[in-house]
Amino acid sequence: MRRSGSALLLGFCLLSALGTACSAGPERSTATSVSTAKVAAPARAAGGPSTLARATFAGGCFWCVETAFEGLPGVRSVTSGYIGGQKLNPTYDEVSAGGTGHAEAVQVRYDPSAITYAELLDLFWHNIDPTQADAQFCDHGSQYRSGIFYHDSTQKRLAEQSKRRLETAPRRFTGAFVTEIVAATTFYPAEDYHQDFYKKNPVRYHSYRLGCGRDRRLEQLWGKPGRHGKA
Repeated sequence: MRRSGSALLLGFCLLSALGTACSAGPERSTATSVSTAKVAAPARAAGGPSTLARATFAGGCFWCVETAFEGLPGVRSVTSGYIGGQKLNPTYDEVSAGGTGHAEAVQVRYDPSAITYAELLDLFWHNIDPTQADAQFCDHGSQYRSGIFYHDSTQKRLAEQSKRRLETAPRRFTGAFVTEIVAATTFYPAEDYHQDFYKKNPVRYHSYRLGCGRDRRLEQLWGKPGRHGKA
């Protein structure tokens, strides 16, 4: 949607007041009191807890990656958290400082009979810049690296195939793909105030997303902005 000059000016004024980077951290005391209950999405088949599978992706600030998967048919939950590091039970402040080795990530619980891992992979790629090393958009540091953390050999094979297919496709990429594909390690859910952040603090979320240039860059790479979920 085309933004008017006044809308952009308002956005940047909000950025000045609220901060632009996910790494700046949310203001716990000012978060609006909005219900964070997820609305169950319609699915092709009803999968019980024992039939759900996991998919784990890192694509920069987890506030934005979470919204890409929220509300998809077949997706039962999306949890922001940390993966790929050495420290047990890391906190947001520790991960943001860059010393734990973790990446901000999301873990998706989904019904494989309603949505496939290949479909999740496709959505993931179209919401990141795979050529940006140890960073995503305006956030820099290994904690913002992009990655696919596979949970079994099938996920590994599909992830590697999807990466090769996109690398060789005629697109506007000016650099090599640096997104890592590695085995999933322990996933630590982030603090409660990070879950569904786009609902709890929509003004700050949208101001951050605009100021970070995420959608502008995604449109350059893929031809359209990344999915915003149900915000």
